[in-house]
Amino acid sequence: MHHLSTWNRVLSLAFWMVLLFAASLIFPGTLLAQAAPQDQSSTSGQSAPPQSQPPAQSDKKEKKSSEPATVRLRIEVSSPDGKPVGNASVYVRYNETVGLFRKNKLAEMSLKTNQDGSVKVTDVPQGKILIQVIAKGWHTFGKWYDIETDTETVQIKLEAPPHWY
Repeated sequence: MHHLSTWNRVLSLAFWMVLLFAASLIFPGTLLAQAAPQDQSSTSGQSAPPQSQPPAQSDKKEKKSSEPATVRLRIEVSSPDGKPVGNASVYVRYNETVGLFRKNKLAEMSLKTNQDGSVKVTDVPQGKILIQVIAKGWHTFGKWYDIETDTETVQIKLEAPPHWY
């Protein structure tokens, strides 16, 4: 009987260790922020000075600023002679870091051009962006752009569709 209770304790301890590890991945920094004042007070016997907290908060602000800057795009779609192409489907794709392990995922926005052939896209991260345009009566367009500014206008001239015999 004593042997079973020892296994229960081992399994319980393992469960809590896994739970703490998962929590540290989901909420990074929270366990360290809570543990740091306890460690300082136990070693020195004094409470931590209030000046030790602001650096942790500034670290969080720096992490937010490390996220990629966003760009406001204006995409203008026209025919070869410069006439606007309205009601064209515009797809904007870009890499987005998501999830627990910060994996890159290709995010997509689906938009339509207005009558003057333009569409506005906001909150897209700077970097490599794929723009695809599909319009009835026109050849499908697709191209990767490297956008490094906070405001950008992309002009796209569609070509006539190929002749099918």
